[in-house]
Amino acid sequence: MKKKKIGFDNEKYIELQSENILKRIKMFHNKLYLEFGGKLFDDLHAARVLPGFDPNIKTKLLLKLKDKAEIIFCISANDIEKNRVRADLGLSYDNEVLRLIDNLRSLGLFVSAIVITLFKGQPSATKFANKLEMRGERVYFHNYTKGYPSDVDTIVSDEGYGANSFIETSRPLVIVTAPGASSGKLATCLSQIYHEFKKGNKAGYAKFETFPVWNLGLKHPVNIAYEAATADLKDVNQIDPYHFNAYGKLSVNFNRDIEVFPVLYNILKKITGSDIYKSPTDMGVNMVANAITDDVIVQEAAKKEIVRRYYRSECDYKKGQGQIDTVKRIEYLMAELDLTANYMDVIKISKQVSKQSGFPCVALELPNGDIVTGKSKNVISASGAVVLNALRTLAKLGDDYDVISNEILLPILKLRTQFLNSKSSVLTLDDVLVALSICSTNNEKAKKTLEKLSELAGCEAHATYMLNSSEESTLKKLGINITCQPQFLNNKLFND
Repeated sequence: MKKKKIGFDNEKYIELQSENILKRIKMFHNKLYLEFGGKLFDDLHAARVLPGFDPNIKTKLLLKLKDKAEIIFCISANDIEKNRVRADLGLSYDNEVLRLIDNLRSLGLFVSAIVITLFKGQPSATKFANKLEMRGERVYFHNYTKGYPSDVDTIVSDEGYGANSFIETSRPLVIVTAPGASSGKLATCLSQIYHEFKKGNKAGYAKFETFPVWNLGLKHPVNIAYEAATADLKDVNQIDPYHFNAYGKLSVNFNRDIEVFPVLYNILKKITGSDIYKSPTDMGVNMVANAITDDVIVQEAAKKEIVRRYYRSECDYKKGQGQIDTVKRIEYLMAELDLTANYMDVIKISKQVSKQSGFPCVALELPNGDIVTGKSKNVISASGAVVLNALRTLAKLGDDYDVISNEILLPILKLRTQFLNSKSSVLTLDDVLVALSICSTNNEKAKKTLEKLSELAGCEAHATYMLNSSEESTLKKLGINITCQPQFLNNKLFND
């Protein structure tokens, strides 16, 4: 099998990032509140644009600092009340907090408290707090900060940050994280620092960052891929003017951090009595660029991610779940790098095969660069067919179609259609994988085929129609980077 191209050094990144966090802790008299954005687990965007990046590298970094660190979770009362859901996981924010806490504690990391921010008596937030407290968790409520953002004298007073309860912490490094954006991480950090200074403790603030990468170019594909990933939020990468004015050096940050910096600067100066940071870039701890080992590989990976984001935005818009402005924004970003919708070979092949055969098609590029296809006809869906063909090819079984016999497939289809009342006339990818696993118990070819499943991780695939959520989810679980044409498979309004 062809070895996967790597462009990022995990060990170097952990070493440099942890080293710089420790420097910040010392800088602030052994007490640092570190705002931790992005995903703690399964940072698949980073893994796609930085080949070799471990999706769980952040937790591994925290394990390296385990004895010095504790973790505070923030969740907005508004998000609990609205039952806000993480689109990538299908989990509500409150359930995502519970999942993350369990996962972190299973690794031996110390989660010390949960803060419900922007609280103004929301019933669902109160119920969530009671649920946590009944399990012995420390739960705090923080209200809207009076005077924010313009009245600094009120913000930095007992009416502002002082109105929030102080969260007792015991370790030098306090990680402040959340299930998603706009959860009140920054306000929690600043509130804590206000209380620390009142107690005579000169604590500090910093921000753990991954994207945008401050010391890569403004138009580097990795930074443009970040813009594509946040196009729905209208995030824009910019040259940090404060950093340039202070140091005469170009650095990249994004619009929201740059816009809020004057406010944050004044608040920190009011709390601490000194100029701690001269720019938003100064606040970040980000050693990503220093761990890139092959920029050519990384740039190519980032370009592919931009194209994936384009197709995702197209499909979201087609389903009525996204805005045309998001699509247009990503089209503009693609044009900056001279990318087209057919940038990847797997996209062109899927369209060609579908046009020639007249059937919906999914194409998948194997690790060695060969492309296999699967069409939606007969018994198996296109997704099921392409994965089966890919595994058969990797196992070097040629065109042997007896890996799963109809004696296994047809009864499953009968069960779905006649007894479970499914309207679908083909078996899904999940059905195919279950059938393959059953066959592997007494069929050596099926066993050999199933053993190749892990080799699909990182492969590119493209469908000429929008897959149902179940099949798309399974492909992603296999580590396959799937994109879809913004076309419905049929004219049915409801598909089971």
